Amino acid sequence: MEDIEDLLVGSGGAPPGFRLPLNAVGVNTRKKNKTKTNKISQINDPLTPLLPPEIPGTQTIYLKTFGCSHNQSDSEYMAGQLSAFGYAISGNPEEGDLWLINTCTVKSPSQSAMNTLIEKCKNAKKPLVVAGCVPQGSRDLKELEGVSIVGVQQIDRVVEVVEETLKGHEVRLLNRKTLPALDLPKVRKNKFVEILPINVGCLGACTYCKTKHARGHLGSYTVDSLVERVKAVIAEGVKEIWLSSEDTGAYGRDIGVNLPILLNAIVAELPPDRSTMLRIGMTNPPFILEHLKEIAAVLRHPCVYSFLHVPVQSGSDAVLTAMNREYTVSEFRAVVDTLTELVPGVQIATDIICGFPGETDDDFAQTVNLIKEYKFPQVHISQFYPRPGTPAARMKKVPSSIVKNRSRELTSVFEAFTPYNGMEGRVERIWITEIATDRIHLVGHTKGYVQVLIIAPESMLGTSALVKITSVGRWSVLGEVIETLSQVNVKMAPEKVSNHEKCSPCSSQYETCACSKEPEPCSCGPDSYSGQIRLEECAVSRNEIWMEDRSRNNLIGWLLRKRRNHENKRVENGIASGLNNKQDGALGGWRIVDRALLVGILVSFLMIVAVIIHLEFRTLLSK
Repeated sequence: MEDIEDLLVGSGGAPPGFRLPLNAVGVNTRKKNKTKTNKISQINDPLTPLLPPEIPGTQTIYLKTFGCSHNQSDSEYMAGQLSAFGYAISGNPEEGDLWLINTCTVKSPSQSAMNTLIEKCKNAKKPLVVAGCVPQGSRDLKELEGVSIVGVQQIDRVVEVVEETLKGHEVRLLNRKTLPALDLPKVRKNKFVEILPINVGCLGACTYCKTKHARGHLGSYTVDSLVERVKAVIAEGVKEIWLSSEDTGAYGRDIGVNLPILLNAIVAELPPDRSTMLRIGMTNPPFILEHLKEIAAVLRHPCVYSFLHVPVQSGSDAVLTAMNREYTVSEFRAVVDTLTELVPGVQIATDIICGFPGETDDDFAQTVNLIKEYKFPQVHISQFYPRPGTPAARMKKVPSSIVKNRSRELTSVFEAFTPYNGMEGRVERIWITEIATDRIHLVGHTKGYVQVLIIAPESMLGTSALVKITSVGRWSVLGEVIETLSQVNVKMAPEKVSNHEKCSPCSSQYETCACSKEPEPCSCGPDSYSGQIRLEECAVSRNEIWMEDRSRNNLIGWLLRKRRNHENKRVENGIASGLNNKQDGALGGWRIVDRALLVGILVSFLMIVAVIIHLEFRTLLSK
């Protein structure tokens, strides 16, 4: 089917009964069995008035996202627009009246997962819309036949596409246009985290990359538009801002500015109490080499995480040349060494592709030695996957058995590192933004973006705290809350809660990576304040709107949560009163919550006994 963009159906405008959106969308009607219902036959004849369809905006949309944080931001924008129009967003495919799949084309596994999901949707006979990089970069895929498509720069028209698809039409919007507005309605997966795309596309031409086919050449948002967006999300109560891009370092080169100009403008708008933190996204080495000192100055700022993701991909210059990465290993070393020298406690994550075409044993040995030398806390390790239409797909491949062995070897080397040794016993400030997958711990991050797991009430989400590191693991550390730091009270803007599936914060862009589960690399080394932090007066900022407490499904769960909250409050109050010697929270004595818990257990037990006696009595009477 040819792409149809912004055309009225036919030359005479809209046919009778056909509802056109504000900007008309060209459609192809789907071929269906004419014997099924009269309604289907009417859909196949666009000149026949349609029977009244379901009211638009009353259906449920199942939204599934693959890929990087930029894709996640696109999904949040699409969910926001659909929610604003009245649609419900769900993470349960069974609930969906229509499936919306936002796809990733970085590697074969993510596209294979998309193909499987599309097949399930077709078997379930559900209307389907596919968005993201796969249809944008490979519009003629067999799997996309008969499917509605919305391109990466057409996400602001997702409501139109969904409406027409629900009516039985096939819609394709793939032509590139101006960048989507940043102030579109948005439903965040995490209400405290704003993923802010600063540009689309890149200036590179890596021989293995399919994303360039989808996202295209560099297109940057203006500094003013990004600063206004930062102001808006801070006012909404966001506590972390992630700058997202295919290459952050290339920002602004198409509009006459650069990354340091943008970063300094954003940092100037961050609250001085450090209640909102900035995280800089992935940057390739070539475009930050000339700005290393300026980038280092920003990373040292109190409101910016001292963490950067700089992919090296290989430790061999020969392989980097074959990849067309436009830098050498020595230039990558210059980036790492300079930032390490100028930014105390900085942590750098990187990526490695194992088994790129032409990679020899010596090339791979150079890569292993580079990783051993720097002992990066986060290394995303991937096997090479040839992507159709890329130059690397035509190169002579390394045997798959060798590729797998190299991937396993490098993973073993990386997993032997202990990046957080030495943190135990230290006091760190953390910013708490999410609930761990075990549903027991909350997740916070130090200034170096080390993941810290704490046991604390969910009311601490969106706050900052001082914690004492009690133990260290390979991927994260455990901490104990010492003090919750005061923050500016910002009332959360009313927001429709999205329950679409939460993608783990090493996203599916890195399905085979050996790292923690973050959309972009996140763990990094220690950043100790060693008592040098100035303690603000302890006052916990409470949010008026928050998620339902999942522990309150029964009486016992509710009492256990109350008891734990009581312990945390008692510890905090003891510290605020200068009773630091009691911060471990010795139980000593029966308190009200303990008594309530005991009474609850006894009442439950007596009720069970009473039911058993009653049943026995009825049995005896029946005899």
